[in-house]
Amino acid sequence: MSADQKSADTKNGLLNRILNKVEVIGNKLPDPAVLFAALLVIIWGLSLIFAQFSYSEIDPRSGAPVEVQNLLAPAAMASFLANMVTTFTSFAPLGVVLVAMLGIGVAERSGFINVGIKLLLNNTAKVLLTPILILVAIVSHTAVDAGYVLVIPLGGIIFYAAGRHPLAGIAAAFAGVSGGFSANFVPSAIDPMLQGITQEAAQLLDPSVMLNPLNNWYFTAASSIVVVLVGWYLTDKVIEPRLKDVVVDGDPNEIPTIEEVTPRDRKAFNAGGLTMLLGVVLLAAAVWPETSAMRSPEGEIAAFDAPLMQSIVPIIFLLFWVPGIVHGFIAGTFKESKDVIVAMSKTMETMAYYLVMAFFCALFIKAFGDSNLGILIAMKGANFLQALAVPGSVTLVGIVALVAIINLFVGSASAKWLLISPIFVPMLMQLGISPDLTQAAYRVGDSVSNIVTPLLPYFPLVVVYCQRYVKGTGIGTLVSMMLPFSIALGIIWTAFLLLYWAIGIPLGVQANYVYPAL
Repeated sequence: MSADQKSADTKNGLLNRILNKVEVIGNKLPDPAVLFAALLVIIWGLSLIFAQFSYSEIDPRSGAPVEVQNLLAPAAMASFLANMVTTFTSFAPLGVVLVAMLGIGVAERSGFINVGIKLLLNNTAKVLLTPILILVAIVSHTAVDAGYVLVIPLGGIIFYAAGRHPLAGIAAAFAGVSGGFSANFVPSAIDPMLQGITQEAAQLLDPSVMLNPLNNWYFTAASSIVVVLVGWYLTDKVIEPRLKDVVVDGDPNEIPTIEEVTPRDRKAFNAGGLTMLLGVVLLAAAVWPETSAMRSPEGEIAAFDAPLMQSIVPIIFLLFWVPGIVHGFIAGTFKESKDVIVAMSKTMETMAYYLVMAFFCALFIKAFGDSNLGILIAMKGANFLQALAVPGSVTLVGIVALVAIINLFVGSASAKWLLISPIFVPMLMQLGISPDLTQAAYRVGDSVSNIVTPLLPYFPLVVVYCQRYVKGTGIGTLVSMMLPFSIALGIIWTAFLLLYWAIGIPLGVQANYVYPAL
């Protein structure tokens, strides 16, 4: 063995020991549902303590000092109990997951997805499986949260069908969907949303500032390449080798199997595929007219208030449910209409554990938001960074790091930016740094820590995906798998931003690096 190989083995051995320790410690934590329940109690206690103090940090939403709410006050507790049911039923990921999974479950149990994956594997070089999966995961951002309910579980199915470890596929897809949240070749609704917040913050200092909704598009498109390359290397060289001794012990009846494609299967898949294509064509025809009811009142397609964007989950349901039914009856996996309902029911049975976790997760996130503790953490961190008064490039790195830390507690991209953009954007403008560049730094930090925080609303769902293959999967298992992605993306993506800036490649449409614009 060469000296280089020995050095690599030593480094990998150290890395594995660290990740194994993270996994062991993480898995010693209570069951995720119990953990969220315990965190809820902790937040109650902290809110009681911190509500006794006054704070100088200004809440940009109200213009008044941040005030921590005591959740144990009689009125607050009465409101908590009165709204417990609606807090759970209005938990954003709940409806997204259940509705989408009803359609995807039919497509999967009919064999439509399995046959499609088999055909994909037959036409994809094995060495390119990982990067293609990550690239698809990145592009899925265009359909809002579709990646969480579609691409991540498919990552496990695809890797398992290819004879690779399914958890590695889930990790690669999760890294692309969530860790690379701000990377995308295709503009999405998140672009104008963040641009609007940035513009308002910039106009606090200069009311004449106007930003383009695609002011970061070139950078996020180029970042897709970075995320794919980093994810590809880590999946194949770090994560999957580490999983080689992890036994796949899930229920064989619940683990998707990919059988050989028969002529009848191919015929059924072609019919299902044509049905899906027809659905896409009909959708495009409905959206195409400028007066389409699927567009926003301003005639935009990708706006958040456009019915099209608000209908993504029902569209996913229909685009998998109908082709799944067509495939099932032609392939013979469905004999009567009752079989379709059974397939949907079986899919919901696998979601029972997620429902329990989602209940406690929803209550915790609601309580954490109501307490204003997250706002206090964000504002104190932003003020600390401002007080350091370091050079612009160092400040950008600090913003990435600070946002990544805040992201562990406040998951919403828009909520965080609403809180801290009124500080960061004007502050960097005074240093000669444009709002476009500040927003780019924010987007990097907002992405890289998504995959290691159990407070991400979809984190419990990814644990459930893993448990489908490895029953003993816990929070520690998932965090230890995703930690290398988070650290590597945090370092490399930040360095890429600084290099991108140094070279002077345009950040996006009508974007600038300096303020005032040259």
